[in-house]
Amino acid sequence: MTEARVDTSNGRGMSRGALHGLKVLDLSRVLAGPFAAQILADHGADVTKIEPPQGDETRELGPPFVDESAAYFHGLNRNKRAISLDLSCSQGREVLLAMLADADVLVENFLPGTMKKWGLDYPDVLQARFPRLIYCRISGFGNSGPLSAMPGYDAVLQAFCGLMSINGHRESGPTRIGIPIVDTAVGLSSVIGILLAVAERAGSGLGQMVDTSLFETALSLLHPHPANWFASGNTPVLTGNAHPNIAPYDTFTAARGEIFIGVVNDGQFRRFCNVIGRAELVSDARFATNRARVENRAALRKEIEPVIRDFDAADLCSRLTEAGVSASRINSVAEALQHPHTLARDMVVELDGYKGVGIPVKLSRTPGSVRTPPPSFAADTEAVLRETGYDAQAALALIESGAVPTRRRMKT
Repeated sequence: MTEARVDTSNGRGMSRGALHGLKVLDLSRVLAGPFAAQILADHGADVTKIEPPQGDETRELGPPFVDESAAYFHGLNRNKRAISLDLSCSQGREVLLAMLADADVLVENFLPGTMKKWGLDYPDVLQARFPRLIYCRISGFGNSGPLSAMPGYDAVLQAFCGLMSINGHRESGPTRIGIPIVDTAVGLSSVIGILLAVAERAGSGLGQMVDTSLFETALSLLHPHPANWFASGNTPVLTGNAHPNIAPYDTFTAARGEIFIGVVNDGQFRRFCNVIGRAELVSDARFATNRARVENRAALRKEIEPVIRDFDAADLCSRLTEAGVSASRINSVAEALQHPHTLARDMVVELDGYKGVGIPVKLSRTPGSVRTPPPSFAADTEAVLRETGYDAQAALALIESGAVPTRRRMKT
């Protein structure tokens, strides 16, 4: 594949990235693992995506499609090279073992027990054979415990771990958060775990397992509800867009648009009241402190809601922001991605027919970069096999045997 480049380094030239020299094998599919591996790749790691013969199933999660794969796949797999291995056969497993000889990190999210079935389990096989390897296992419920063998999906874990129970309005009932928040957060947790292990290895010389799961990550996302429950014993309930510990922190209807207003402290409340022309509310004992405002949130809303309706949404947000009170119109995804600030912060990138969200972590000296679009299936087979030590004849034999497929085997 011809490398296409986009410079996201603000004129400093293409950075090699903070993780240049780190070799990552990405055996994962769907979201959490590919997202984690893409973050590593964005920051310079050499990431090879190893797909099963059927390909990553997200290649089919459309429409919309970009070329032969769904846009869903394209959002998670840039800056990677691609090869396919049939790990159910011994030849495919031998290729993986050869690739692991100089790998730093392996990421996988197979169903529990799959790697053990193939004779590739970390504690039993890989740890002794590759002592420097950092092995990141992403699962539904973790590496131990009574539910460890269960598969897991984002929305199921949102339900299981209580996220749905506090998301939604009383009228609509518990509602799935509109993005795969648990999968995405597991990807971020996996990156943190991998980098912690990389840092520790610099001293010990040894790798280790990074065990992340949707279950633990979903529980960690619940703040402040667990803290509130531990302290009060009161089970959190649906609160719509309101915050359980802060008021006013909610959605309001203004003229020509819905807005969200976040007032976090007493100083902001004073400035908020001045902007909306209700300065007298500051001296009302019911609203004098955040604690009082939370205890009297219904009365407070009754006071401010009719006033807000008379303001133009965009104008009110502008005036509140200028006064130091956080507020925003509720933008669509399209509006957010086209906003001038989004573009100014390099949060939309384009190259070679690819358009995606930019890199959120900006390093001043070794910034990340978007260098190659998401690969087509097995696009880099010959190059990867050559680098692994296979000559042309051996590579051809592997391809012809089906151990290293170059075309997807579509499920029947």
